[in-house]
Amino acid sequence: LEQVKIVTAAGVEWIQFRRKDLSDSAFRQEASHSMNLAKANKATFIINDRIFLAKELEADGVHLGNEDMNPVKAREILGDDKIIGCTANTFDDILRLSLLPIDYIGLGPYRHTLTKTKLSPILGLSGYFNILQKMVDHNISIPIIAIGGILLNDLTALFNTGIHGVALSGAITNSASPQTLCNNILKEIELNV
Repeated sequence: LEQVKIVTAAGVEWIQFRRKDLSDSAFRQEASHSMNLAKANKATFIINDRIFLAKELEADGVHLGNEDMNPVKAREILGDDKIIGCTANTFDDILRLSLLPIDYIGLGPYRHTLTKTKLSPILGLSGYFNILQKMVDHNISIPIIAIGGILLNDLTALFNTGIHGVALSGAITNSASPQTLCNNILKEIELNV
């Protein structure tokens, strides 16, 4: 909740709520409080993995990992007006996901991150350039969000690959001044989009 307060106060407009360690009841309570705060600050609120709780809480949507529910089934449960995002690590993942009823793809990891336990192979900048170019070659235009270990000084280079946006967690959480870092991230994004 404190993280949501910090980032929404800085002007972040999109929150993904991810707490793998919580029971459904604890998750429901924490997600509900976080969503209310996000909504009060006009931020989009996405829940990670838990489709039925996202529906129950009337979140804006869900983000699904490779081992989560099939996006087609999630779309049936949530309806057409909710956002569904999925995780990808390769161009083949993107090719497969681009045929499904989803709204964006979180592509990564860019570098090593401590926020995930089962980490896919690191893409690095060259991986993003390669995959985004293949998307152009195959006429795939789904928005790509860069994820995984991203820092403030990575943003310009990442946006030069053609990504749509970035997701940061650890950089903000581990910062001595999270609100200042959020402000600087948002300024850097504005310069690059």
